[in-house]
Amino acid sequence: MSGAEISAMLSALRSGQMTVDEVAEEFRRRTWVRARRPEPQNLEQRMAQLDPALPVPGSIDDVTAAYDRGELTWPQYRILVGAVTDALNADVSGSQARRWRGP
Repeated sequence: MSGAEISAMLSALRSGQMTVDEVAEEFRRRTWVRARRPEPQNLEQRMAQLDPALPVPGSIDDVTAAYDRGELTWPQYRILVGAVTDALNADVSGSQARRWRGP
């Protein structure tokens, strides 16, 4: 999911065009960019990852930033983060299922 798509849905939530449940359902259906940074290969990369202020566009970081800016209430944030987590878990489960070559 792109950062623009996330912003558009959060804007629709704030304006009342979408409910938090509708946004959460959309979040569950989408493929999310993972916020986890790649394993550092050298000291310079390791030091760069120590900065917690480096958001990953199109990831859960966009939802957290909206909450930090006061654009989401705590209950809305919890619902939406749960939806993103559901989508990420489903993606991992699906990837593992596709790779598994059982008996």
